[in-house]
Amino acid sequence: MIRFVVAPGGVLVPDLAARLPGRGIWLSARGDVVETARTRGAFAKAARGPVTVPSDLLSGLQTALVRRIGEQLGLARRAGQAVAGFSKAREWLAKGQAALVMQAADGSADECARFLAAWTGPVIAPLDGAALGAIFGRDHAVHVALSVGRLAERIAAESERLEGLRQGTGGQLAPGRRTNERATRTRPPGPAGRNDIADTGG
Repeated sequence: MIRFVVAPGGVLVPDLAARLPGRGIWLSARGDVVETARTRGAFAKAARGPVTVPSDLLSGLQTALVRRIGEQLGLARRAGQAVAGFSKAREWLAKGQAALVMQAADGSADECARFLAAWTGPVIAPLDGAALGAIFGRDHAVHVALSVGRLAERIAAESERLEGLRQGTGGQLAPGRRTNERATRTRPPGPAGRNDIADTGG
């Protein structure tokens, strides 16, 4: 889920950390849902008033999540909770130190598969090799291992939201799912598919 608030002046503002003051509007973290809500006036319905929604809302959300993931991975590196490179990361896997593997989105499929041999844990690929390399002080990186901890959990959660936003883009509803544009006053819906958008008042 992604929280939004309506700023003074009626402009819709994403609140990825869910900390901004004001009435919260929660939306499923899926590209098709975001685009449908933007084009069909769902935010105004939830806010019960006029809302200015940026035309680049979806791409802006993706950019912001990529930045958040990079920042959190940088924190993990500085805390000694993440290592990059085929040999170092594989060593963590072999010793049971890794809880999460991140691979470059543009990495070689064969190399990525070779690295993951015998690894049964979670694997994510939210960033490209250049972005991973910049975090670890090199030109390019493909393989990253993260140890157990809150940072790994946050990175996995943010990557899941980013993955959802990258799927089903173009304003089309995904097969078998409908966007419920009516606001509710319940707590934020869970991922089981209840309401795609909800005005929770928080």
